[in-house]
Amino acid sequence: MIINTSTIKTLSDGFKTVFNDAFTGVAGDWAKVAMLVPSAHRQEVYGWLGRTTRFREWLGDRVIQNLKTHDYTIKNRSFENTVAVDRDDIEDDSYGVYAPLFAQLGRDAAQHPDELVFALLAAGFTGLGYDGVAFFSDAHPVIGEDGQPTTASNTGGGTGTAWFLLDTTRMIKPFIFQRRRDYEFVRLDRPDDANVFEKKQFLYGVDGRMNAGYGLWQLAHASKQTLDATAYETARAAMLAMKGDDGKPLGIRPSLLVVPPTLEGKARELLEAERIGTGKTNIWRNSAQLLVTPWLA
Repeated sequence: MIINTSTIKTLSDGFKTVFNDAFTGVAGDWAKVAMLVPSAHRQEVYGWLGRTTRFREWLGDRVIQNLKTHDYTIKNRSFENTVAVDRDDIEDDSYGVYAPLFAQLGRDAAQHPDELVFALLAAGFTGLGYDGVAFFSDAHPVIGEDGQPTTASNTGGGTGTAWFLLDTTRMIKPFIFQRRRDYEFVRLDRPDDANVFEKKQFLYGVDGRMNAGYGLWQLAHASKQTLDATAYETARAAMLAMKGDDGKPLGIRPSLLVVPPTLEGKARELLEAERIGTGKTNIWRNSAQLLVTPWLA
């Protein structure tokens, strides 16, 4: 190939097409557990997290529900993924071997939100939520039915492999994916660019600005107990009984069981088998959807 501005643009457009096809062809799982929040600043403050509301009979004036606010902040981070194409390969018409590499770039970009979000899930036993304690904790500060400070739990204890039960039926999700600038295909491929002149390399990459953070801990329950019918029932009961400040029921609906690959068999038996254990009817069949994610491996 004769290298000039026109031929390089044609080549780059082809690489971009391969990237876009792969990027749009991968459906990530992050949207099942996290809400997308567009960002317009270096960071966003989620002061509304932790507020609970409830309808009341309208007698007299409206009652403004001025509840405690928080200063939970998610700072945007910059991410990049860059590859180089050797000038000699372009001159020798060997650039076709790079197509899988650009397809992988697209796949990487599509899966990157999964990596960010599910890393939070795995780190939830130590990562701090909006209330200043670990996202999965037995010491979340709340206001009890008597109006006095008390604590609530969203963890089932145990010492085994962690699994997670989530309520993903609401607009607000247990996690937040904050996007300042979406993934963008960029290039440095003019024949007179320094990288081409000095190293014979045409550079192509993807970059973006975003981050992930914790949302409402009330919508998530973690357990390290053995994943069986007893532990699952206990987790569901704890979520269904969850109350907000002043003892208000939150109406939590456990809908998604998230497990690492090592627990896939137990999870499928629990949620999909007609019979379980010693042949008893499996009353938990189809009680939640299942998500097996390699990001928890």
